[in-house]
Amino acid sequence: MQKRFDLIIRGGTVVTTAGVGKYDIGVSDGRIVALAEHLGDAERVVDATGRLVLPGGVDTHCHIEEPPEGGYTISGTFETETASALTGGTTSIVSFAVQEPGRSMRSVVEDYRRRASASRIDYGFHMIVMRATDELLGELPSLIAEGNRSIKVFTTYEMFRIGDGDIIRLMEVARDNRALMCIHAENDEAIRYARGLLERDGKTAVKYHPASKPIEFEAEAIRRLSTYAEMVGAPAHFFHLSGGAAADEVRRANQRNPMIFGETCAQYLVFTAADLDRPGREGEKFVFSPAPRTKQDQEELWRHIRTGTISIISSDHAPFLSVGEDGKPIPGPRPFTAMPNGIPGIGARLPLIFSEGVAKGRISLEKFVAITASNPARLFGLAPRKGSIAIGADADLVIWDAEEVRVVQNSDFNHANDYSPYEGMTVQGWPQMTFVRGELALQDGKVLLPRGSGRHIPAAPFSIPTLS
Repeated sequence: MQKRFDLIIRGGTVVTTAGVGKYDIGVSDGRIVALAEHLGDAERVVDATGRLVLPGGVDTHCHIEEPPEGGYTISGTFETETASALTGGTTSIVSFAVQEPGRSMRSVVEDYRRRASASRIDYGFHMIVMRATDELLGELPSLIAEGNRSIKVFTTYEMFRIGDGDIIRLMEVARDNRALMCIHAENDEAIRYARGLLERDGKTAVKYHPASKPIEFEAEAIRRLSTYAEMVGAPAHFFHLSGGAAADEVRRANQRNPMIFGETCAQYLVFTAADLDRPGREGEKFVFSPAPRTKQDQEELWRHIRTGTISIISSDHAPFLSVGEDGKPIPGPRPFTAMPNGIPGIGARLPLIFSEGVAKGRISLEKFVAITASNPARLFGLAPRKGSIAIGADADLVIWDAEEVRVVQNSDFNHANDYSPYEGMTVQGWPQMTFVRGELALQDGKVLLPRGSGRHIPAAPFSIPTLS
């Protein structure tokens, strides 16, 4: 007799944004089809007794296979970095398709679709716009309609920065086509001024990177750009809030305009500016932007996470090797102005947030699920398929050992990078098994899904989501 289910996950403590309970999860054809205390039998039954069962993580801020940044190449591919995602319990991502000079955005998106076909997990795209030409603005509506429903802009970096007038034009396109603006907000002119003062005084070591871009420059840009969004009537999401002053601006903007959203990243919750002054050249491994801040800023970020100002914690995964010409250090000290910005983190995200948040009593299990899975799926149009344990959702599930304590090693993450900035940290909580659409994707640290298992997930039209 044919079994009713392909898979049952039995006896675990299931966590959703609505609560925590013990029941079975029945899966057929890659979807969750039943939730009950006892579901009988299946082709495969997995005993999750004594473990948590979580929705697979959704990481909506990942840089993979992008063009070189100032001559420095991001390490890894969609094949390797989605293996790392699985290692940490993440089952779907939104990565970036970067506009390149002389190319249409459509050709860029199609190229990224080809590259991402090697992904082991499901994926979508943000479109990074560097030049808002008339041709580009004409291309965007059809690309958005095909499910590429977020537009990313930078307000700093020589290669990427875009002017305020062009940002307003893009906000109008986002508004008219039900897309979401995503913004890296820092005041470039102020950064250039501060950097010039530091260079004049010979302060070019990486420990001066945070001094070149203090949080006030970030807060000012958020205040200015959220005003534009309010003026235009466009939704805007501010990436990687680094501390209290930046998050305060998002809170104030959201009180005026409910279409303003904010995220932070795991690195801002565990690193401070002092990490860039580690002995020898270790500080070079902690260069990312906006820069890490203070312990007080970390506590302020946690407060904003609890109150909902920050609705997502992403990885901003942007790995560069620690050696070689493409990496961070080369023979001889490199000034912070010539250092590529970014660190690996796609695999470390969930364990770090669980350890720092749930295990240390800063957030509840429900909030953990919200900020790592449910909220990003809802905000970026991947719900209800992704980010939740509910009838009809994809069976993207993680069996999680909340008691496992381990000292992090770079080899834990199955990525292509030669270091992890989190190496040597002690964390509590680690994934034991991960399923993608009901298929066993990872068990005991071993990635089982082959390259090419992932599917492109078009994002739904933007609507103001209910976030937890």
